[in-house]
Amino acid sequence: MERWATFDCYGTLVDWNAGLAGALGSPELLARYHEVEPLVQAESPGSSYREVLRETARRLGVDADPAETLPGWPVFPDVRAELEDARSRGWRLAILSNSDRDLIEASIASIGVPFDLAVVASEIGSYKPAHRHWQSFAQETGRYPDVHVAQSHFHDVVPATALGIPTVWVNRLGERAEPAPTRELAGLTGLADALEELVPQS
Repeated sequence: MERWATFDCYGTLVDWNAGLAGALGSPELLARYHEVEPLVQAESPGSSYREVLRETARRLGVDADPAETLPGWPVFPDVRAELEDARSRGWRLAILSNSDRDLIEASIASIGVPFDLAVVASEIGSYKPAHRHWQSFAQETGRYPDVHVAQSHFHDVVPATALGIPTVWVNRLGERAEPAPTRELAGLTGLADALEELVPQS
């Protein structure tokens, strides 16, 4: 039987904080951005992620388009080897992202590991933590993923847990939050082993 692992991209695989801080021109604006972006997404779930980035920056008083720099945002150094290891063990990989198709394709190219499927917000008219990403994945594959992997507790761990999907929380920021994930890692190192523990090869 196929085993599917789904991933958030930005913050989990790509260093969203570093890329966005550079785009905004100030690390101090990051905390405010984290607060404002979910409000913009909730107000306009049909907007492209480019529009969300631009509108959030505008509300912070920044005259910039972060999407212009997003294709160059750095990939975390622990990502490629772990994803290649997971694929070598037979896992199929998918991305569920609050993003646009062209932006996620650019990031996948930077990651350098193929994904079998990508579900993006601008094509389904919904932003996580709403459940539509997982529902769209199930429409494509016939079922929910075996495991969902993400850094954002709010956007990913909470809704995946509510849907009964096992989670791996890539807790890069050392946060504390409930509900508890199925597994917790400080980075992506050890992910392939964690996936095998959660869903052994039958």
